Amino acid sequence: MLEPSALREIERLHREGVPFCVITIVDGRGSIPQIVGATAIFTRDGLSYGTVGGGALEAACREEARELLAAAEPVRNRFRRCNLQRDLGMTCGGEVALYYEVHRRELDWNIVIFGAGHVAQSLCRFLVELDCRLTCVDTRAEWLDRLPRSSKLAPIRVSDFSEGVDQIVPGADVIVMTMGHGSDLPILKALAARDSVIGHLGVIGSDAKAQIVRRELAEAGVPRAFIDRIVCPVGDKLGNNTPAEIAVGIVSQLLRLRQTEHP
Repeated sequence: MLEPSALREIERLHREGVPFCVITIVDGRGSIPQIVGATAIFTRDGLSYGTVGGGALEAACREEARELLAAAEPVRNRFRRCNLQRDLGMTCGGEVALYYEVHRRELDWNIVIFGAGHVAQSLCRFLVELDCRLTCVDTRAEWLDRLPRSSKLAPIRVSDFSEGVDQIVPGADVIVMTMGHGSDLPILKALAARDSVIGHLGVIGSDAKAQIVRRELAEAGVPRAFIDRIVCPVGDKLGNNTPAEIAVGIVSQLLRLRQTEHP
């Protein structure tokens, strides 16, 4: 079990969005430089917490952690057994088994919500109970301040909504629900221009709004492939149009789509 100080460091790195790798000695034979259960946490900048024994072993762990954190094809975990003398030239002569646990935001279920209004307030309260990481972007500090306090939720204040596009982790699901059509449309244009990989793209509204949004995006030269993937109105149609029931419909749709992709 991780020590409280290690858990606090993991929570801090998660909160700040820093990729990291937790390496634990899960087995050992002979003379080894640390006890079984010893843990070290590495970021791309190097050792952030703890130790697996220092010297050549820790240097090798640091290098492998850096490779895992930079890999084009993300890896969640890795198990490796290492003979300290044969593999690393250490005089200890023992053998360790190491477990690598990689934490990169793009490996998590990331959801970015544009707008912190009434529906978003309800939606975030549901989503923080799920195994996901949230970012909520708004121009209004007073609405961001009303969001639930959770290590899973990062409120981001911007001067212009389109600035929040830079906060999107590759592969994240994006939900646009700002104050109205006038502030939704620039976000969609910025998303199309950025041309980065995102998951599902939903926009709150009605069938009539969906027609207007698609027409105006087409007139602005946005590619048809991008326009066709917009889900508007976002969410399964459940109950009535109260913020809480709209939020339930969005959560239902997100879970259903995620289950389809990750059965």
